[in-house]
Amino acid sequence: MDGRFGWKMAIGLTAVAAVAFWGCRGRQTAQVLAPGESDMVGSHAAGAETFKPLVEQAVTSLLARHAQAIQPAGFAQQDQRPMRVCFVGVENRSIEEIGDFKEQIYQMIDTLLVQSPVYQPISRRFVEAGLRETRLRPDQLFVPENMRAFMAQMEQLGQPFEYLLYATITSGTTRSNADYQRDYMLTLEMINVQTGHYDKESAHLRKGYNVSPLAKLRNLGRAS
Repeated sequence: MDGRFGWKMAIGLTAVAAVAFWGCRGRQTAQVLAPGESDMVGSHAAGAETFKPLVEQAVTSLLARHAQAIQPAGFAQQDQRPMRVCFVGVENRSIEEIGDFKEQIYQMIDTLLVQSPVYQPISRRFVEAGLRETRLRPDQLFVPENMRAFMAQMEQLGQPFEYLLYATITSGTTRSNADYQRDYMLTLEMINVQTGHYDKESAHLRKGYNVSPLAKLRNLGRAS
């Protein structure tokens, strides 16, 4: 009788411990970050802590240079006009899948362009409509006849432009055993559609990824 009671108690205690263990493991919490708080740092890939500074640095540098270019000495303020820019998209050439951040990066860049007196960006709705009507992808616009067709379509939509803007994300990885450093770069390339001249601005950010000692031992065990 005592043996059966002890056996049942042991099973019960094991079940309670298992429920408590898996309950803790399955629990997820969240909190709203207050203004001024630092963004969370992604443990396995780039996130807000990486892309926001890259966008701000690249656009600010490009803006500063073009702001000087459109203010030559001897011209009245009313003679100055913003550069009409067609921002065609963000291309990810990094080693990581950036998921929904691709759309976020586009919106961050576009918002900074809209807020600047230097640029007059075309609404993305018109850009997508022009590409759809001409059945072209952004990378196909470098073919002269494709560019002419796209520009003609944009003029029909009442949205002529002078510059194309491309954004590209790249990365480079340096490994030190299980730890590694990843260098991220966001490049903005602005092309004058009349002359073919292009301007380029890049922003860089380095990020270190460190593997815990326990994870390193596990990886070593799998390798052996």
